[in-house]
Amino acid sequence: MLNKLQNMKFGIIVFPGSNCDHDCYHIIKHVLEQEVDFLWHKDEIKKNYDCLILPGGFSYGDYLRPGAISRFSPIMNGVIKFAGKGGLVIGICNGFQVLMEASLLPGAMMRNKSLKFICKNVTVKVENSSTPFTRNLKDGELLTIPIAHADGNYFADQKTLNKLKENKQIVFKYASPDGDVSDDANPNGSCLNIAGICNEEGNVLGMMPHPERCSESILGNQDGLKIFQSILSANSSLNFSDKSS
Repeated sequence: MLNKLQNMKFGIIVFPGSNCDHDCYHIIKHVLEQEVDFLWHKDEIKKNYDCLILPGGFSYGDYLRPGAISRFSPIMNGVIKFAGKGGLVIGICNGFQVLMEASLLPGAMMRNKSLKFICKNVTVKVENSSTPFTRNLKDGELLTIPIAHADGNYFADQKTLNKLKENKQIVFKYASPDGDVSDDANPNGSCLNIAGICNEEGNVLGMMPHPERCSESILGNQDGLKIFQSILSANSSLNFSDKSS
C-alpha cells in the first residue's frame, strides 16, 4: 500500500455516458486512500473539494461533438467557478473535450487523422514539470500511458499555439519511446504533438491519455500514478479554502 502524501477531497463529475468515472474513483479511493465523491452532472457542488476530475467516456453519446452538450450541464457552472478560484481540475479524454467546450482550456478536438478509434499505449513526454499535476516529474521524462479516443486530434490556430508555447501551457507531447517528438510518434494528428495542456494559471489540466488506466502494479504499469501523486504533493503548497462556495 502506498503511503498517503496528503489528505485531499476529490470530486468526480459524472455525465450520462461517462465510463471512466469508476476507474478514477478506484485510484483515488482504494489506491491513494483519499476522500472522493461522485458528483452527478445535474447537481450543484455543495462541498469544498481540493480537486475535481472530469473523466473519460462518451458524455451524451458524443452527439453534436464530444463535450458540446456536457458543457451546458448544470454542474459546469460550479466547475468553472471552482477553477476560477484556483481549484485543481483535471479533464481526462472526454473530460479534456468538455473543458475546451467550456472555454476553460483553449483549442478544439477533431477526428483522429486516421478517422479511426485508437486504443493503445503511447509514450508521452513531459514538457512542463512545474504544474501541480507534474511536479513529481521532470522535464523530458517519458511516460507510457494508454489512449482510447476517436476525436483526439488537438487543433488550435497559430496564435493560440504560439501562446501555449510562450506560456509553457503544453504539458505533455506524444513522443517515440526514445523521446523523439515527431510525426511518426503522433497517433492522432494533434498540432505540435500535443497530448495535454493547462490553462495560463496552471490549475486546470486537460489530457487525452488515461493515467487512471496505468496506476497499479497489477496492470503492469504505474506511470499514470505519478500524475495523481503530483496532485497530492501539490496540495500542501496551495490554498484550497472555500473554492466551491
